[in-house]
Amino acid sequence: MPKNEFGCLPTIIGSMPHTDAKEACALITHYLKDIPAWPQLPQRSFLENMNVQYSEGFPGVVIADNKISIDRSQNIESSLEKLYHAYLEDDYNKFPTSAEYAAGLHEFLDIDNFSPRAVKGQVVGPVTWGLTVTDDSKRAIIYDDILGDAVGRFLKLKASWQEKKLREICRQTIIFLDEPYMSAYGSVGISLSKEKIISLLEEVFSGISGIKGIHCCGNTDWSVLLATSTDIISFDAYGYAQSLSLYPAEVKRFLDRGGTIAWGIIPCEPALLNKETATSLKDRLEEAMAPFTRNGIRFKQLIEQGLLTPSCGLGTMNGTEPAAQALEILTELSQRIRSQYM
Repeated sequence: MPKNEFGCLPTIIGSMPHTDAKEACALITHYLKDIPAWPQLPQRSFLENMNVQYSEGFPGVVIADNKISIDRSQNIESSLEKLYHAYLEDDYNKFPTSAEYAAGLHEFLDIDNFSPRAVKGQVVGPVTWGLTVTDDSKRAIIYDDILGDAVGRFLKLKASWQEKKLREICRQTIIFLDEPYMSAYGSVGISLSKEKIISLLEEVFSGISGIKGIHCCGNTDWSVLLATSTDIISFDAYGYAQSLSLYPAEVKRFLDRGGTIAWGIIPCEPALLNKETATSLKDRLEEAMAPFTRNGIRFKQLIEQGLLTPSCGLGTMNGTEPAAQALEILTELSQRIRSQYM
């Protein structure tokens, strides 16, 4: 399968509402035979919250009372030195993600008789993580000269370790950086330059040798993310269908260099999901693609260089049945699109 020709195969963003990792993996592998993803399980444990899940091993990190922060009273200088040494040596094995923090990943790695075309993983993005985690003074660590510099390097090692583990299943890997905080870019809440954001993302990307992607589930300045070396742009095509089409020139360049758009067309809210079918969402997807074709991008290119996903993670759903419903509609939609256009 060429890097840029997924042909609207289905996959997921990552999180699932299960508390049992085996059940989550069984549901994913039942529906997503081509590009399964390991499940994050935030309802199983606070340690699987996306911002906590990848914090394991960061200098001075403290997780207490369902909060994550950095305690500078710890010997973080020594820990930072170890982090930088591992970074310089590309020793990603010093920063694994344990089963306590990612039960779904380790269950996924143990699956037998499994032959997907590609496997997908995900890591919290450096912008989101750096803005979420605070120090003793309640200041986001991304604004700290020392800790902020460590964020990208740390997550690079986390991404590298995960990718190498996933390659035990399949040589073709996809790693997404999840960047929900990019929806606040340009507001008073984020005082980061475009150059700084791109630099942080590229730092993490440098640890990924396979296919790399960025997911943002809200509206954002897509020109920033399209200016990176990402292979996949993942967006909420159900709720923000027009947001990406406001950047036709950038999207065309991205596609022409082999990029893929992951269309998050399956709603994650059960009330909305219950109103939809594969037929109605096929119409909605084609409507979302229409503005691109009016700006000189071929419809066939959008199909060939497309993936289909839920609009965001399914982990906030109340119960596992809505998640199964979402995956069933997702796979049916993919089959319809592929049978008609591929």
